[in-house]
Amino acid sequence: MDQKGYRRGSFQSSTSDEDMLEIAGASLDFSMADDDPPLDREMGGFSSYNGGGMNGTSTMMDFLEEPLPGVGTYEDFNTIDWVREKSRDRDRHREITSRSKESTWALIHSVSDAFSGWLLMLLIGLLAGSLAGLIDISAHWMTDLKEGVCLAGFWFNHEHCCWKSNTTFTDRDKCPEWKSWSQLILGHGEGAFAYILNYFMYVIWALLFSLLAVLLVKGFAPYACGSGIPEIKTILSGFIIRGYLGKWTLIIKTITLVLAVSSGLSLGKEGPLVHVACCCGNILCHLFTKYRKNEAKRREVLSAAAAAGVSVAFGAPIGGVLFSLEEVSYYFPLKTLWRSFFAALVAAFTLRSINPFGNSRLVLFYVEFHMPWHLLELVPFILLGIFGGLWGAFFIRSNIAWCRRRKTTKLGKYPVLEVFVVTAITAVLAFPNEYTRMSTSELISELFNDCGILDSSKLCEYVNDFNSTKGDDLPDRAAGPGVYTAMWQLALALIMKVFITIFTFGMKVPSGLFIPSMAVGAIAGRLLGVAVEQLAYYHHDWAIFSGWCSQGADCITPGLYAMVGAAACLGGVTRMTVSLVVIMFELTGGLEYIVPLMAAAMTSKWVADAIGREGIYDAHIRLNGYPFLEAKEEFSHKTLAMDVMRPRRNDPPLTVITQDSMTVEDVETVINETTYSGYPVVVSRESQRLVGFVLRRDLIISIENARKKQDGIVSTSVIYFTDHSPPLPPSSPSMLKLRSILDLSPFTVTDQTPMEIVVDIFRKLGLRQCLVTHNGKLLGIITKKDVLKHIAQLANQDPDSILFN
Repeated sequence: MDQKGYRRGSFQSSTSDEDMLEIAGASLDFSMADDDPPLDREMGGFSSYNGGGMNGTSTMMDFLEEPLPGVGTYEDFNTIDWVREKSRDRDRHREITSRSKESTWALIHSVSDAFSGWLLMLLIGLLAGSLAGLIDISAHWMTDLKEGVCLAGFWFNHEHCCWKSNTTFTDRDKCPEWKSWSQLILGHGEGAFAYILNYFMYVIWALLFSLLAVLLVKGFAPYACGSGIPEIKTILSGFIIRGYLGKWTLIIKTITLVLAVSSGLSLGKEGPLVHVACCCGNILCHLFTKYRKNEAKRREVLSAAAAAGVSVAFGAPIGGVLFSLEEVSYYFPLKTLWRSFFAALVAAFTLRSINPFGNSRLVLFYVEFHMPWHLLELVPFILLGIFGGLWGAFFIRSNIAWCRRRKTTKLGKYPVLEVFVVTAITAVLAFPNEYTRMSTSELISELFNDCGILDSSKLCEYVNDFNSTKGDDLPDRAAGPGVYTAMWQLALALIMKVFITIFTFGMKVPSGLFIPSMAVGAIAGRLLGVAVEQLAYYHHDWAIFSGWCSQGADCITPGLYAMVGAAACLGGVTRMTVSLVVIMFELTGGLEYIVPLMAAAMTSKWVADAIGREGIYDAHIRLNGYPFLEAKEEFSHKTLAMDVMRPRRNDPPLTVITQDSMTVEDVETVINETTYSGYPVVVSRESQRLVGFVLRRDLIISIENARKKQDGIVSTSVIYFTDHSPPLPPSSPSMLKLRSILDLSPFTVTDQTPMEIVVDIFRKLGLRQCLVTHNGKLLGIITKKDVLKHIAQLANQDPDSILFN
């Protein structure tokens, strides 16, 4: 077994995309094996263990408290034992059920225990919905602050400022209460100098917001950067990252998310909202003993919280549940499905009650289409799917290459400078083009919009022929000069968004990828939609149009093409399918557009998968070396457990503890000389017959506790794991019984077990380690890290890229 431990005084972390992160003045290093948790820390953990006690107190150990503090809990950057956690929960549930028949108070306790899960979901939904409303309102106001201020009240954004104005409908954005910075400073808003001043103020505000965001993240909560979804996937698979879902991360992520979105950077708030909701779930778990003390139960709550996060991000409760099931969750029982649905429902209802946009909608780009689509339109929809797949594969490769460069060069040491430069370039390029100057959510809303009679947008400047208007439906019309201007502006916006997003995602600010990806697809879709619309208008006598698109009819809806393009690009980047279609359907409220969305989503996934199998989140998980076993991939190699287990040939023999013949001093020597997270317990070194498995952490805490509280425990005291103490001479010191911390049912496989079965066991049961036997004798051990290294080796990747334990 590898015996790599922590480098003294240096821990290495990859919260988002770099190896090193400054956390309270120390750098974290996670480069040890899965079964090698560190104990010789100089920062806040255990100091070296010398048998006489622990010379330090853990600053990260107040997460779970038990009668014997620490027993049954886990070190930071370790994998939980799903089997043990589920077994403990079943035992707890059986005990409560049996006691409920004894007294009324016990019955009330049993009912409250059963109801606590639903109460927790209610609290998560309320808190996540409230925070999402706060983020929406604040981001909307601060985005408009870059362009001007409301004289009626500086806290009003542009739209709210003009609600009470008496201006005409066409001039509704030019109300006297709203003043641009040039009007406020110079007294007029026309001319070159006024334009330059507005330009300057826009860039200054953008730089101020982004710098404030990166400084807050760097100074107070390094874990608040990035989207958070790769880390949440890893945490839900059973990995522990203390502080990643803590209160400081929640506070700083909420504040900096508003600042980052308002700065105009090419990022969204949807991914970070999932992180925010999971922080809410984790913090609220502390109110309930059932979830506070059980890591597996806590992860069921986090799965539901992730659903609530997507629910408030898109106003799509059902899509949120499916997103949690399809994309982030590792263990998703039926009970979690119901509770996820309830949490998503409460969160969406809370956000709807807050009404952040003042239009009774949960998102800025909600849209309704009324015109049906024609079968022949599936061709351009599939073309958009191909574009989405190509863009997704291109983006993933480019972004991962850039993030790897950030990790391996000096660039990663200057996160503030990087954010400053990218924000400056984004703001300077964005201001001249009205489609990049507006917030990305507003841009998507504009692109999804189906042009009506009263629309004053450039995208709706068609040559009107009101004689052919029937009711509210406008016929396909010839494009006016405004549409042509909008087309080339959108083409420039597309090029900018495609490239700037590559460098933005992964910086040290909260950054989601949903909105930028949707914007790229929506621009491409709108461009294609207008092209098809004009083709149908000028060539309605062509065979492809003659059957269904006569002159004066409203056949093509460019906004629908934008929506399909948005779904295609988002699918190409994330590889979502079912949840993506449901989210887009809930955004539009139109059942009849499910087939175009499905066609585009599946095409984009097929095309992107043909170029590279990983979605963006899986790629970042691999880049950061998180110990994540992907359940969707098949293991098809013909290797055996003996090929992967340790010790290997020429390695030292496996470190074991005997059941009744080792003293306290012997066990302490084993603990000091190795860094493994647990030890097999055998009958004797000669027989190597397996008795069970004991965790290093439990051993240390139990011995330490016994030395303090149990009389007669000295270095020569014998430790035994059997039911009955072994016969010893009368003069011997007191013995120490530790059977209660012994796992008597560790998972074992024989040395001839195919690795595909072993990998399946690790995936489906969430094991930390598996013992290997031969003819009933202990032969070796396979840890989760060994499995990940083996898979990486077979895929011709560097096995040491699995940096975490």
